[in-house]
Amino acid sequence: MEIPFVKLQGNGNDFILIDETKGNVIPDEMKGQFAKLYCDRRFGIGGDGVLFISSSEKADIKMRLFQPDESEAEMCGNGIRCLVKYAYDMKYIKEECSVETLAGILLVEAGYHSEDEFFAVIDMGRVKYDRPEIPAKGEGEYIEEIEGFTVYAVNTGVPHAVVFVENLDEFDICSVAPKIRYHETFLEGANVNFVSVTGDSEIKIRTYERGVEDETFSCGTGSTASAVVSFKTGKTGDKVLVNTVGGPLTIYISKSGAKMEGSAETVFSGFIPL
Repeated sequence: MEIPFVKLQGNGNDFILIDETKGNVIPDEMKGQFAKLYCDRRFGIGGDGVLFISSSEKADIKMRLFQPDESEAEMCGNGIRCLVKYAYDMKYIKEECSVETLAGILLVEAGYHSEDEFFAVIDMGRVKYDRPEIPAKGEGEYIEEIEGFTVYAVNTGVPHAVVFVENLDEFDICSVAPKIRYHETFLEGANVNFVSVTGDSEIKIRTYERGVEDETFSCGTGSTASAVVSFKTGKTGDKVLVNTVGGPLTIYISKSGAKMEGSAETVFSGFIPL
């Protein structure tokens, strides 16, 4: 038996995709173990997570994401773009579609600007500011001092902490981020984004991801969270260019929520022999 897979990346955030539109390929109880094994960059394929695409009774397609620590994530902005690219290329969807995730049903516009330049605009839905929805201890919007840093937190599909710093390039995020990621006030932990404002409509970010437990090249939900907090604190306008380590994303902020625009690429495909 062989398991077909496709490797995709969005801004350097890379994923293994398993197509389950015709039925389960990996049993549900083994999906976490599968992600841990094959996300390993030395003994597996390598990736920040494993995407499973399947049919949905509520939307056009369904996305599940399992991470290297075997946990299942509610949503992933770069992951959903990769999933949508695969679905679009396979003709499972058209230019406008809906994707079922654990964070809800998200609306997507997708296509190609040119022969090889894929894009997707994801309606990220309502941004959650109140602590119970993040989730975090206490009431009201989240602004706390942790380890000497002012920390803002929102939920853009998954919980995110946002910290503004002056010199992002020389900042050692892997020594600071775990103290915030595992802070007792975050009931399910949090992804941690360190942000520097580089213009009226531009920011630069680095993200430490829960589940990966390391810095990743890019995070779509983290870019959205960072842009929203930058706008809410008056540091930028409502259209924000977010420069991640892996490339740019554009975030559009409105009263109803936020949209994220970015690209995705197919890296290679193959078979896992069993």
